[in-house]
Amino acid sequence: MSGRSAQDRAPRVKNRAPAAVQITAEQLLREAQERQEAPIQAPKQRIQDLEELSEFQGRKRTEFEGRIRYSRDSIRAWIKYAQWEASQNEFERSRSVFERALDVDPRSVELWIKYTDMELRARNINHARNLFDRGVTLLPRVDALWYKYVYLEELLLNIAGARQIFERWMQWEPNDKAWQAYIKLEERYNELDRASAIYERWIGCRPIPKNWIAWAKFEEDRGMPDKAREVFQTALEFFGDEEEQVEKAQAVFGAFARMETRLKEYERARVIYKFALARLPRSKSATLYAAYTKFEKQHGDRAGVELTVLGKRRIQYEEELAYDGTNYDAWFSLARLEEDAYRADKEDGEDVEPTRVREVYERAVANVPPATEKRFWRRYIVLWLQYAAFEEIDTRDYDRARDVYKAAIKLVPHRSFTFAKLWLAYAYFEIRRLDVNAARKVLGAGIGMCPKPKLFTGYIELEMRLREFDRVRTLYEKFLTYDPSLSAAWIQWTQVEGAVEDFERVRAIFELAVQQELDMPEIVWKAYIDFEAGEGERERARHLYERLLERTSHVKVYISYALMEMSTLGGGEDEDGNEIEGEEGDPERARAVFDRGYKELRKQGEKEDRALLLEAWKTFEEQHGTDEDRAKVEEMLPKTRKRWRKAEDGSGQLEEYWDLVFPDDERDANPASYKFFQAAQEWKAKQAAAGVADGALGAGGLSYDMSDSDDDSDEEEEDGEGEAGEQHPDGEGGREAGEAMDEDD
Repeated sequence: MSGRSAQDRAPRVKNRAPAAVQITAEQLLREAQERQEAPIQAPKQRIQDLEELSEFQGRKRTEFEGRIRYSRDSIRAWIKYAQWEASQNEFERSRSVFERALDVDPRSVELWIKYTDMELRARNINHARNLFDRGVTLLPRVDALWYKYVYLEELLLNIAGARQIFERWMQWEPNDKAWQAYIKLEERYNELDRASAIYERWIGCRPIPKNWIAWAKFEEDRGMPDKAREVFQTALEFFGDEEEQVEKAQAVFGAFARMETRLKEYERARVIYKFALARLPRSKSATLYAAYTKFEKQHGDRAGVELTVLGKRRIQYEEELAYDGTNYDAWFSLARLEEDAYRADKEDGEDVEPTRVREVYERAVANVPPATEKRFWRRYIVLWLQYAAFEEIDTRDYDRARDVYKAAIKLVPHRSFTFAKLWLAYAYFEIRRLDVNAARKVLGAGIGMCPKPKLFTGYIELEMRLREFDRVRTLYEKFLTYDPSLSAAWIQWTQVEGAVEDFERVRAIFELAVQQELDMPEIVWKAYIDFEAGEGERERARHLYERLLERTSHVKVYISYALMEMSTLGGGEDEDGNEIEGEEGDPERARAVFDRGYKELRKQGEKEDRALLLEAWKTFEEQHGTDEDRAKVEEMLPKTRKRWRKAEDGSGQLEEYWDLVFPDDERDANPASYKFFQAAQEWKAKQAAAGVADGALGAGGLSYDMSDSDDDSDEEEEDGEGEAGEQHPDGEGGREAGEAMDEDD
């Protein structure tokens, strides 16, 4: 690099802008092709007389001899040398070169083929025959030499000679293509008996199913179906009846059945299919089953088609279960399949036994989940329930169904978990068998071993259907003793007592419930209050609201309290059907509750709850209040104001948020500025009533509109708050009031 001068280096590109005239890649390639120099060609040599020819041949021979002298093992060099001699019509010299080459490598297939091709091109047939004979004698496992030898003899119409060559070849037991070539030779010259004999020799050499099928197809094509059947029968006898042999001969069975189908012997084909499928396991006969299914769809009746499809689906499910025995979805599908088949046979009037269905269920329930976790047992228990339902509904074997339930209950580890659906299904089975005591014993045992809410609920529902209210009360007592925090259970118990119109007991239950540590106490209080309100007991309901407000001051409690004071309680119809007027509400009490709630929420600083309460109060006044009451509530409604505060992530930046501003909060915080703005708003209202134009007032006068939509005031607030953060309302009101007074002066 140091020796190169600056002039030799490529110039630096200073202007990297695209050129005005662009060139494509196609043009570059075309120009490169056009600018290439013509390749150097060897000069052509014209030979004028024999002397020059002899000189040329001597020079070439010397060149070839030199090549093979330096690379004696290069067969390509020998072949080129021999082919050049043949091109000069020097066949003796060419043979001499090939023979010398064969001395070097007598097992080179390429050398033998080139040698014979040279003789054939020179029409030296006998020489070629001698070479082929020498070649196949030396290399009997090289099929190319045999094929060329046979082709030569057939081309010369020497069929007997070709047959003799094949016979020599077959003694070496070549591959299937050689046998097929021999058979095709005989077929071309209509020697079908000879071809059949060759098939027989071929089978004796290679008795595989494909060869048996080829032989039978040959016999069928030449119009000898009896001979084809004999071939298939011999094949089946050769393979035998054992499972492994039948599995190997599946293709033979399929071909045999297809031949019978082509010959319209459908019963023969059906027997062949069934014979094979009966001796094969389901997991290894999928292909044969598919062929049988197709056959039945084309040539069978409805029952045969259904039976075939059934068998095919059985194989599919069995394969899935062989891979994973705990695949309960596959067990469900297989059990449903067997049940449908059993019901179909029963509908057809056949006397069938449910042995297969029971076998499937027994195999399924034998696959117990490996872990004692409930999520692994959920689908497994459904298998037991379906098993019991099948025994009860389809077979009507009630004792066996009872045994299934008992076995399932005995199998579940109840100390870890249980299944209420299993206990309830067993109990309702006993109810259907008209044995109520047995059902109660089952549910009692379930509650004693592993109590759970769903089990209590199912037992209570059963007793309610039987109208055993004393037992229902006992069950609820045990239920709530087991878990007194269940709000829904307390409410359900009160509903039961309300249905029998034992209202004192209902109140006692509610009183006991509100004293507990409940999971959802609000629904119990609501149900208690709704009960008293439904009975027209306004004082009791009011007392309950007061008790509830001692515990919580939620905005919904105040709203519900106020609406209760306004609503009409009681009423309905007596026993004679006469309407009873209810006690009307008192709007003043409702307003007092709203006002009380507003003050309490204001004291707690709950702005969102105050806004919700005012919205409900506003709706109430729109329905029941006067204009003054509505105006009073309207004045109390909050307004939204955009403010700024420091971000909570600690970055020190300001973030924007919207705040609710209540008029009474503003009045207490800035009494002077609030009165000033009140007077300004009254003045603006008077001016609007006198007909003063809003445009003139906005252009030259003073606007006292406190709406948040005023862009100027918003910008001023944002500027002020953006500089100093969130300011106290006193500061804002004082600044705005001072600016307004300055403008007025």
